Amino acid sequence: MNRTGPLADMQFPLEGKELLMERALASAGISVVYQDPDLSIVYTENLPPHFQTMSAPGGSDADMFGEAHARILEIQKRKVLESGSPSSTEVDIAIDGEMRTYELKMERVGLGNEVGILSVITEITETRHREKVLKSLLRELSHRSKNLLAIIQGIATQTARNTLSLDAFLVKFRGRLQSLSNSQDLITDSSWRGAFLFELSEKQFAPYWPETAGPLPIVGLNVHLTPNAAVHVGLALHELIVNSASYGAIAGPAPSVALDCQETMLADRKAIEVSWVETLHDRNEVHEFSENSFGKIVLERVVPSAVNGRAELKLLPGRIEYHLVIPDAEFEILKRAPQRMSSR
Repeated sequence: MNRTGPLADMQFPLEGKELLMERALASAGISVVYQDPDLSIVYTENLPPHFQTMSAPGGSDADMFGEAHARILEIQKRKVLESGSPSSTEVDIAIDGEMRTYELKMERVGLGNEVGILSVITEITETRHREKVLKSLLRELSHRSKNLLAIIQGIATQTARNTLSLDAFLVKFRGRLQSLSNSQDLITDSSWRGAFLFELSEKQFAPYWPETAGPLPIVGLNVHLTPNAAVHVGLALHELIVNSASYGAIAGPAPSVALDCQETMLADRKAIEVSWVETLHDRNEVHEFSENSFGKIVLERVVPSAVNGRAELKLLPGRIEYHLVIPDAEFEILKRAPQRMSSR
């Protein structure tokens, strides 16, 4: 380093340089090992505690890293001594029951008349762990993206089959995509852990529930759904809510709708039952759940199949009921808050 000013001509003491280098190595977590041409340890600096008792002068790589690693390191270090070209490798060692990863950068150095091997050792356990987590997240993102695209493709195909005009198709398709987007927002905000049923329901109700109708009719257990369950329950709620807003109770002056969630059993397993009960103002009111309609297919086949559950759609005079049973693999009961009517 070039210096200017009154200190430029002063000689910095060698002891001071050594102290500064030792402090720098320690703060950076870098260890140094120098070995003679026979690969016997001559000098070490700033080794982690695990290696300090195994790296006495005259020791070997086998003492520090074990016989298996030592054989591989010897081959690499011999090549470095012969060629003069630096090399690097990684070593995994179990320390106190935990696997730790170290990177070794090796190069040939000359000290006086002797040529030896300098190894700069850095622990990279956390770096490798972050890389594994990132790769896992990217794989998960790719998997979920493909699933989402498959759902969108299915929505587009089924919507097209059940509409007679382009305008009608666009209205229904956009509504279903928005429903999917609302559910996906909650899942993304939770770092892909899922969504709470009440929040999911509120998102689906929001565009259609009249401001004058009071609190949203959501009661029971506010379970936490997996991402898969959240997406498909959101789709089911959208079909029920849009039908009600178009033809049923929500379209009337005083909506009579109840969405309830309670514990139940499914094939000897713990489960929940999400129930929609809608009372129609007119016993002769029509609905969109005709045979082979997209909404009916979603409610009776697509959603229960996706969550490995069971569903029943009842189209009664003056009443529509939908009951979806979801097994415990697709939800958690994180807290048992008092059952309430959800507010907007």
